[in-house]
Amino acid sequence: MTVVEVNCGKIKGYIENNLHIFKGIPFAEPPIGDLRFSPPQAKKPWDGMLETTEFGPCAFQGYTALEETTGKLQPESEDCLTLNIWTPGIDNKKRPVMFWIHGGGFIFGGGRSPAYDGADLAQRGDVVIVTINYRLGAFGFLYIPGVTANVGVLDQILALNWVNDNIAKFGGDPDNVTIFGESAGAHSVITLTAMPAAKGLFRRIIAQSMPFIDPKDTKKPTKNLMKAFGIKNRDINALRQVAPEEIIKAQNEITKTGALAFRPVIDGETFPVHPLTLFKDGKCKNIDLMMGTNLHEAKLFTSLNPLTRKINDEKAIILYLGMMGINSENARSLIDTYKEARIGLLSNEPKELLDAIVTDLMFRVATLQILEVQSKYQPNTYNYLFTWETAINDGMFGACHALELPFVFNTFKDPGMKALVGKASNTEQLCENMMDAWLSFAHVGNPNHDGIPNWPTYDNKSRTTLIFGNEIKLGNELFEKERKVWDGILEI
Repeated sequence: MTVVEVNCGKIKGYIENNLHIFKGIPFAEPPIGDLRFSPPQAKKPWDGMLETTEFGPCAFQGYTALEETTGKLQPESEDCLTLNIWTPGIDNKKRPVMFWIHGGGFIFGGGRSPAYDGADLAQRGDVVIVTINYRLGAFGFLYIPGVTANVGVLDQILALNWVNDNIAKFGGDPDNVTIFGESAGAHSVITLTAMPAAKGLFRRIIAQSMPFIDPKDTKKPTKNLMKAFGIKNRDINALRQVAPEEIIKAQNEITKTGALAFRPVIDGETFPVHPLTLFKDGKCKNIDLMMGTNLHEAKLFTSLNPLTRKINDEKAIILYLGMMGINSENARSLIDTYKEARIGLLSNEPKELLDAIVTDLMFRVATLQILEVQSKYQPNTYNYLFTWETAINDGMFGACHALELPFVFNTFKDPGMKALVGKASNTEQLCENMMDAWLSFAHVGNPNHDGIPNWPTYDNKSRTTLIFGNEIKLGNELFEKERKVWDGILEI
């Protein structure tokens, strides 16, 4: 048993393998009733001892095809705003804090996922690990002009405030917080740079596979949700009366038509300006930054999608890119460039070509755009590329989206991660070297350590990238022709 008094009262965790572990710590009032769709409210003090030895429920989960591979998190509840802590000591040591924001397209996932168990990172690096829940889908990202938007990100900020106020009691340093996340979590950590309410709450960022942050608003999904229940578009109180299970059913129909239907939106208030604009203006110059992508990000999605699995010619690629907002002239330019630049690297299958283009459209180009401008102001700016490939399903997923997660957390035993990684045996050394890079960055803003080649900072001349794969090596100006062809195509 281990007891800590936080600002709301006493909590009791437990000790396992020399780590102090606390699960399901509430950092906000339950966002139910009138608080549904509203900004989170700080947790009120409680009497007595609160037992924090079990994870709290995750946010209500939207459907995704990935459920068939990784399973679905349970239980789920609107009363989900809790966080979890793994720490080597309840002392005054002031360890670096690594604050994890989970991915899942802003519709699924949670801090209780076994894929994000913080024990190995905390123990290996003498750091404090925090994982959180935040509201997802319509519950977190309903968008009605005039009503507070982005409450799911405001949940993240309230959790960061809780850490700022309390983490010293868990042996952590509130002045040395690294926020890190993957996919929607990477979108979140970059979005937080542009949220005034998050200013000063973190010092470093690790963004793994950040999706393109669309500057356009997303009113249509909210309108369609209201329409599904016959509710007038601005009558948020009426939507508060609908059972959460019914909201999820309607949300699932809406999200069938595209990714990130519910997501953070630049509303001019909570989220005033696109993060890339702030990075361009040097407004994030005090933030150490590490970002990267996986070589075949798109394969996780295209290999599960019956539509893209059947792509068999370039005309179909042009039509698919059109659905993603790329006109036919630009699509033709992309196809020609990628075919020429990747001779010998891609098979002759059109789907392989589509995967390469969509990987860059969804993730890599947006990542490089931020690295490019941040490196002008902040020397601690680093880029990685994850290239280790899974052999499951005859290798059709390659080095796909989310595949790096068990290497970062050493969570290969998680059934969901095991299903993605397969029975690979050559993972231990790569995992240790990646963990040590993440931990070193959290300690001092520099990911270098003895197990990897000297990793230079990113700049706009050499564009140095550390490649994490079967071999760990450096690459300069990787896929440069492909990067350049996006100029004028993918811009905010």
